[in-house]
Amino acid sequence: MPDTALSMPGTPVGTAIMESVTESRSRRRMTGKERREQLILISRTLFAQKGFDGTSIEEIAATANVSKPVVYEHFGGKEGVYAVVVDREMQKLLGMITEALTASHSLVKLERAALALLQYIEESSEGFRILVRDSHAASGTGTFASLISEIASQVEDVLADEFAARGYSPGLAPMYSQMLVGMVALTGQWWLDVRKPGREEVAAHVVNLAWNGLTGLNPQPAMTKATAMAPTMTTTAATRDQAAAKVPAPRGSDKDLRELDKVRERELKEAEKIRQRELREAEKARVRELKERERVLKEAEKERERLLKEAEKVREREEKLRQREARLAERAARLGHPDQME
Repeated sequence: MPDTALSMPGTPVGTAIMESVTESRSRRRMTGKERREQLILISRTLFAQKGFDGTSIEEIAATANVSKPVVYEHFGGKEGVYAVVVDREMQKLLGMITEALTASHSLVKLERAALALLQYIEESSEGFRILVRDSHAASGTGTFASLISEIASQVEDVLADEFAARGYSPGLAPMYSQMLVGMVALTGQWWLDVRKPGREEVAAHVVNLAWNGLTGLNPQPAMTKATAMAPTMTTTAATRDQAAAKVPAPRGSDKDLRELDKVRERELKEAEKIRQRELREAEKARVRELKERERVLKEAEKERERLLKEAEKVREREEKLRQREARLAERAARLGHPDQME
């Protein structure tokens, strides 16, 4: 059941539920396991409301109607119980994301992963509020950033295969996985408070941007049939039993998967057409460049020939002038009148 009410600081509903848990269990003596679980649930709510620094061992003990030594006995201190709470939430979210990434088609994987995060936020608001805060240094637990990195490492494998199939470098997958997971996570933080529109619609819009890009946005995105038909994770006892027995979750019909494969094939063919078109355009550009270089070289050769001809004409004129001067000088010498030279 979603614990949205518990996640809001100071809400009467959250306080009433904590008191109900405490009172119902205080009527009889709890086992050590039950007491530990009670303290974890109470601490989870207090950490979500007040953060690590704002929560004290005294408050945890008082809410549970036990003495402080009981808390120390189970966890060794506030840092210990905080580490247990954070680790439990991280494992829960990672489990949901990992299950979502078992789908066969990349689009379905992306849809189910986005939907899994939003479902976790909706059903475990307190846990998500704790995770989005940086964990206290003394707790020794990971932060939300490390959780995102761990999820990104799983998405990286999916993107690497997709990139290789589309002719892109798989080496870019780590960078793109950080972009993709970061986009979904930040959207989840925003949706934690606004809760509008519904999680399926938010997931559809996130996938719309991630899958289609800004230039190919679908004006009315929706989940694929394979994702819409898949049951979401719940916190019921039946689901926990199923998870314990490792029963695989139902998948979309073979028809839907075949349709998705056809979509993927069309996308691959379209990507190949685009690549071939780009190659042809590049070849045309190279041919144009070669022709332009040939034209420039021809013009340069013509200009050189013209200059050579001009130089030859100038040389010929100069030679004629020298010959004329020589004849005049010779004539003047014969006449004995050198002052008549022109």
